[in-house]
Amino acid sequence: MNAMTDGVRCMWIRGGTSKGGYFLAGDLPADVGTRDAFLLSAMGSPDARQIDGMGGANPLTSKVAVVRRSARPGVDVDYLFLQVFVDRPIVSDRQNCGNILAGVGPFAIERSLLEAADGTTEVRIFMENTGQTAVATIQTPGGRVAYGGEARIDGVPGTAASVPIVFKDTAGSSCGSLLPTGNASDEIEGIACTLIDNGMPCVVLKAADMGIEGTETPAELEANETLRKKLEAIRLKAGPLMNLGDVSDKTVPKMTMISKALNGGTVSTRTFIPHRCHDAIGVLGAVSVATACLLPEGPAAELAVLPEGQEKSLSIEHPIGEMTVVATLDADGNLLKAAILRTARKLFDGVLFGR
Repeated sequence: MNAMTDGVRCMWIRGGTSKGGYFLAGDLPADVGTRDAFLLSAMGSPDARQIDGMGGANPLTSKVAVVRRSARPGVDVDYLFLQVFVDRPIVSDRQNCGNILAGVGPFAIERSLLEAADGTTEVRIFMENTGQTAVATIQTPGGRVAYGGEARIDGVPGTAASVPIVFKDTAGSSCGSLLPTGNASDEIEGIACTLIDNGMPCVVLKAADMGIEGTETPAELEANETLRKKLEAIRLKAGPLMNLGDVSDKTVPKMTMISKALNGGTVSTRTFIPHRCHDAIGVLGAVSVATACLLPEGPAAELAVLPEGQEKSLSIEHPIGEMTVVATLDADGNLLKAAILRTARKLFDGVLFGR
């Protein structure tokens, strides 16, 4: 089959606060170069408007999930996340995406990769990008995926069926360890930073140290050229320190500026991903920031308001609301697992064409 002319079977799903194309691995070209050429074409990249493709002219709507039945013990499906750049001819597998992850379970059931139970179905998902496993619980009354429900997440209008996701053993997913430098705080370009990876490599730093309040809109921050240049200078130096190498053409690490919570949460955030300011915050980015809040020292630890107990609900505030990370700690205060609530909705199922 010629993917460009014959098309490729694809399902478009909103997962969390992102959306993108979900493919069975066997439906895409086996050769990575051919696959990436097709995905760039299908999304309409490189073009700032992605006018000749399905992309939504934003990194959050230019995403791909590649899913296959897993041969791994205790795992149902393998999931590869691909970020299709909007205005550059790049397809990257160097990061994970917890929002797109929310749609993997429904997609896997819809494509008969596993049989659904009556009520709810746990889908054990191996995240190929980072070698970690997550467990998503999908609402399946009568053995069919239900997308309607009463769960609400900030950044998505209306309500939908809940998709709780539990993450275990995500520390060092891309960088080799939770704190790749071994420090809770490092100084880069004169700014105190926490370099952390608990599912998503992030640089956490104080908004005030970057000359902002931390209450600005994403548009205001994107228009601040001085801020953007300083963030990128820090990011380029953080990359090698985080075992990520030269990150000039990579989408990690994410850059999260924090300030005191405004609405009763744990901490407030503004995140560059890395060159556009996120309208909210990514799922695994929120997990990494929440983990930084639990450290004994560092920028986040200095500003965070933490609840008592070994199970802590950490509300990570962002420009359009908040995301709650439920962190379970052991008796010594070490993070055992993190859980988060997402939703997903199937948008269409059909055939996608390249050019």
